[in-house]
Amino acid sequence: MAFPSQRVAVVGVGIMGSAIARRLLDCGHTVSVFDLDPAKVTALEEQGAQAAGTAAAAAAASDFVITSLNAAAVVERAIFGEAGIAAAPADARRLLIDMSSIDPPATRRLARSLRERTGMGFVDAPLSGGAPKALLGQLTVMAGGSADDVARARAVMDSLCANYTHMGESGAGQTTKLVNQLLCAIGFQAMAEAVRLAEAGGVDAARLPAALAGGRADSQILREFGPKMAARDMTPTGRIDNMLKDLDAVQAFVQAERLQLPLAGMVTELHRSFVAARLGGDDTVAMMRQFDGAGRG
Repeated sequence: MAFPSQRVAVVGVGIMGSAIARRLLDCGHTVSVFDLDPAKVTALEEQGAQAAGTAAAAAAASDFVITSLNAAAVVERAIFGEAGIAAAPADARRLLIDMSSIDPPATRRLARSLRERTGMGFVDAPLSGGAPKALLGQLTVMAGGSADDVARARAVMDSLCANYTHMGESGAGQTTKLVNQLLCAIGFQAMAEAVRLAEAGGVDAARLPAALAGGRADSQILREFGPKMAARDMTPTGRIDNMLKDLDAVQAFVQAERLQLPLAGMVTELHRSFVAARLGGDDTVAMMRQFDGAGRG
């Protein structure tokens, strides 16, 4: 499918950001990239991206700016720090699309400040699907922002997404991502326990997806992570410490709203224990080590 070419900057080209940039290049967009790690920029430059020396330079060359970073403080530095996105010549037609996963209050504050200082619009567009889906243009993205800005972002999002849904005003996308992360975290733990139960009963856990296909227990987590957990396949799909960051944001929301969500609390503390056991940088499948009795190293 052909997409009208757009000028897009990608600020932050780690695993996720580089996949986003590569997909945009494959779709024929003009892509400028910036990252604090020059090697990551060079790798994308070799694939046709334009290297930018600063986030401001990347933004100045583009009509859309995508950020893909791992914490609200990092997003804030990328936007408002020295030579950040907001330092580019003011252009109210430029749109920032934050595809990071950060907390909703920070998103609302950043969106308001960016508009006040530069006139730029801001769409919070956290994603689900990871780098593999980004490369295929099959991400699920839950968007927050004004209706006009979210609609305008489609010029880029249609290259990246199979499902792009406007969830409400600024911060609504990030709130929906917290829902997604809570469901995934609980699902990962349930999957790990199910695999261990199968193993203890002498069942080949790798066969669970086929056996349960079409039933109520069927899910994407079962299909993707059942075999991975059975094989102890640590191929990177998502880091445990990144999940804890999102679960901590869930807990902050829960406390602010005075909610009672017991499973949310339990799975958060479980992930905290994994990070304390030095498994934070490992793939989700490392959750199986709670049953295998294998500490790191």
